[in-house]
Amino acid sequence: MRFYLSGGMEYAQGEGRDWRVMLQDWLERELRASVFNPNVESDRLFSGRYHGVNFRRLKTEDPRQYRIIAAELVDLDCGEIAEHTDVVICYWDESAQKGAGTKGELTMARFFRKPVFMVTSMPTEALPGWVIGCVTMIYPDFDTLKEELRRSS
Repeated sequence: MRFYLSGGMEYAQGEGRDWRVMLQDWLERELRASVFNPNVESDRLFSGRYHGVNFRRLKTEDPRQYRIIAAELVDLDCGEIAEHTDVVICYWDESAQKGAGTKGELTMARFFRKPVFMVTSMPTEALPGWVIGCVTMIYPDFDTLKEELRRSS
């Protein structure tokens, strides 16, 4: 089983690393699953091809280069969901709502018929209708999600 960890990065504190590290460790240890963590994969891309580049600063300093790199990241993430992912786990918070990547990942998952398990503390009426249409199940917290995953594995 391969999981994709979707959620806010651009507008998230620490680019959403904390919850992804915690969940990746749990998925690998408890379920013996493989995990696509966009933080890890972005770091790998930047250390290999764009060493020393401040990606976020490029948005204002060199928009053309920023777009090229952003497109490469989009291709990487979309390819992963389409070709390798079995389940998308999405952490939906204000940072995911503000950005666009998470919405795109959920749309890709829906299009390719991949289940999407969302963790959010937001009430359903605060979620965009499009996002709700992409989601398979919504959980109030990570512990509830873990219980369900443990039960179904």
